[in-house]
Amino acid sequence: MKLKERKIGAWYQAEGCVAGERIRFALGTQNGENAHRTVSEVERAFLEGSVSLLWPKLHVVLPTKTFNRLARIAGYSEPVAPVEHTWPELSRLFREDAQRRIALGRFRASTLQRYEFEIREFGIFLAEHGVLNLARIDRPLVEQFKAWRLDRIRARSKSGAAKSLSLCAAIVHRVFSFAVENEFVAKNPVRLEGRPGENPEAGAQPFKPEEIRKLRESAGPDMLTFLLLRWTGFRGSDAVALTWAEVDWDAREIVRVTQKRGKRVILPIHLELFFALEVERGRRKPELSERVLLNPQTAKPFTRNRLYERMVALGRRAGVVNAHPHRFRDSLAVEMLVRGASPYDVAKTLGDTIQTVEGHYAPFVPELRERVRRILESGPEAEELGRIWAESEPKKEQVQ
Repeated sequence: MKLKERKIGAWYQAEGCVAGERIRFALGTQNGENAHRTVSEVERAFLEGSVSLLWPKLHVVLPTKTFNRLARIAGYSEPVAPVEHTWPELSRLFREDAQRRIALGRFRASTLQRYEFEIREFGIFLAEHGVLNLARIDRPLVEQFKAWRLDRIRARSKSGAAKSLSLCAAIVHRVFSFAVENEFVAKNPVRLEGRPGENPEAGAQPFKPEEIRKLRESAGPDMLTFLLLRWTGFRGSDAVALTWAEVDWDAREIVRVTQKRGKRVILPIHLELFFALEVERGRRKPELSERVLLNPQTAKPFTRNRLYERMVALGRRAGVVNAHPHRFRDSLAVEMLVRGASPYDVAKTLGDTIQTVEGHYAPFVPELRERVRRILESGPEAEELGRIWAESEPKKEQVQ
């Protein structure tokens, strides 16, 4: 192609043949040198095609009507400016997706509540640092958040800080995984801090028999709550949500679908708990849809947080440290294992997985280890193995 500039009146134009089409267009300048330079750049842009780096410059130099005409002939389109997604936008979309999954039965409303808390915490941290755009959230910033979050956890309670941080990191990581899936960010900036709930140094924290005795003696108005946790091993979410419809009086069983794993569990009701439930039913004459546990102070159904606070307060009255509801679950699981129940039995009773029972409870039961030791040492070949080992000792010395 060949273009030539021409001055018509005070202004310069260009004319020539482009892609087999005879065209004439305004250059938007009264300076001859500028006109000549612009024509040369238009020719180069057409030779290089739609990928030419000259098109953005020509967009500034040429009149809008001229540029649009030439760009259309060359097939050039301006790159779309990248959308700057923000944390508030991501939070909103994640919540909407979680609500959709709750409706489909793929997510728990109680789980979303836990997510909501950590999402707010991360939002507070970002606001303090003046960060909104996701593009500015990188790994160093997230590591700062972890230290910030750990300080806030420890200010509330030093126990379980590492476990809480691992759960916090897992939640924020999941939100950013959602961002990656929707192409809001290229990669996930959150590094996990181990799997939540897994601490091989901690394991189960069952109450000692003496602690159980002290808690029972100090239960007072919390006796039904104590007995329900003691003999069902329910998580806090299941304990506060239990209704009278789930109590089968004829079979003396509690039938419930657990909130966390969605598993149907059938628990035989211990005699001590059965009597307490009968007394409570006779006193209240409740509807089947009513909750079993009520807060003694307000006579209203417990919330999960309030249940936690009541049990910790019971522990203080009884002189038992850190008497949170989950320790009752640990106690029941360990007690069942000690009395001969298999990990399968415990898993079915508590609505857990066999892997969880084997990894969380079994390794921390001394009685189980002693039972294994007795099994290994009681075989007829034990003495023979000992004799062989003893006879091999002199041979070792000779080799040395």
